[in-house]
Amino acid sequence: MTFRSEYSLQRTMIIYILLIGFAALLVAAEFVVDTHSSALKKALGQNFQRYASGQLSQDDVYDPLVRIRNKAMMMVGVILAVVVIVLTMFIKTITEPLQHLIEVSKAINTGDLSGTAGIDTRNELSQLSAAIDDMATNLQEIVMLSRSVCDSAGHVTGSTLALFDKEDFTPEAIQPMKRQLVRLESEMLTLSQAIECFKLYSVDDQP
Repeated sequence: MTFRSEYSLQRTMIIYILLIGFAALLVAAEFVVDTHSSALKKALGQNFQRYASGQLSQDDVYDPLVRIRNKAMMMVGVILAVVVIVLTMFIKTITEPLQHLIEVSKAINTGDLSGTAGIDTRNELSQLSAAIDDMATNLQEIVMLSRSVCDSAGHVTGSTLALFDKEDFTPEAIQPMKRQLVRLESEMLTLSQAIECFKLYSVDDQP
């Protein structure tokens, strides 16, 4: 399977974290600028003067701070929105494909080789999907070859038993069985070569 481009999961996770960090940094910078601005100090000073002269009520003195509080709450809402968007992207690009691969792997483990992973996220998940599909294809070929060997062995056994029952050992009677034996030998050799490609688990291989 050929991929148009490669994007590693590590790079994707870094991008997601940077998006959240960038949004939080912008909010923090905006809050710091607002709370340390000369306009806020000037507005509070004027309000205190007007309050001292009786022109302003006590509740209205802190209106500039209330506006900053409301703005801060809005910024928190923006951060939460960014987090929700990033989590949605994470679920769509990583969690859902990974869950699908798990389901396909479980199906293969139970003997269902009819399904395919078919993930095209253009990252490591795509490579894992291709590996699972290749594994399922190889298992199907081995199963089909094993089935063919079993069928050939059944035919040879049946022909041999029938030959012994009839006690007809003429060259004409033996020739079909000979062809079946040659075919069975060829299929068993192919199956043996396929089995040799596997590296099996062994206790002796463990450190």
